[in-house]
Amino acid sequence: MSSNTYPSLAGKVVVVTGGGSGIGAALTEGFARQGARVVFLDVADADSAALADTLSGLTPAPVYRRCDLTDLAALQATLEAIATEVGPIEVLVNNAANDDRHSLAEVTPAYWDDRIAVNLRHLYFAAQAVAPGMKATGQGVILNLGSISWHLGLPDLSLYETAKAGIEGMTRGLARELGVDGVRVACIVPGNVKTPRQMKWYTPEGEAEIVAAQCLKGRIEPKDVASLAMFLASDDARFITGHEYWVDAGWR
Repeated sequence: MSSNTYPSLAGKVVVVTGGGSGIGAALTEGFARQGARVVFLDVADADSAALADTLSGLTPAPVYRRCDLTDLAALQATLEAIATEVGPIEVLVNNAANDDRHSLAEVTPAYWDDRIAVNLRHLYFAAQAVAPGMKATGQGVILNLGSISWHLGLPDLSLYETAKAGIEGMTRGLARELGVDGVRVACIVPGNVKTPRQMKWYTPEGEAEIVAAQCLKGRIEPKDVASLAMFLASDDARFITGHEYWVDAGWR
């Protein structure tokens, strides 16, 4: 986890979507170790409960709340409850996504709607839900997780890449709209991160090809993404907004 300490994060109310495993778990742990009051949303009960148990000794300990992000009414209700019970949400990390593989021929209108709901729609409406509280205090940070996939044109991900490209456009639009009220919006673009989910897609030979294409010869880990997120959410990044920031080891 990050060796840096950001005093401005201590006590902040931070919501991490998809925070129970993979990159999300590193985000949850990272912010919690900064002393933030972290609530993480997920539907993976076993992973999320295990993470909450592992981090239960922290003060304050992160709290897991089950929430299906594709159910926008449930998402809004959950965020409202957090703001009431924990405090106004000061940092929103829109991390949740699903990169199931697919071909163009396999995509039906129903699958399109489902994947857009999973990978794009909830980010916008989560931002909509927290924005009034942030604007009222004149500060706040929304971090959206993008993907290197569409920049590289990786195969079997065209719909996922469509959603992830949209996230970067959404980030710029929201940064402009909310900046006048002191709210910052930025996008983190991870490269290929070594998570259990990603490992199922790659053979050792495939991993070697990725590392060979990187400028830095190593595997990116979830904590590397979390380190960038904590900096961007801190007051140290007080004039950083509206752009994309990459953690990809120079993968081209």
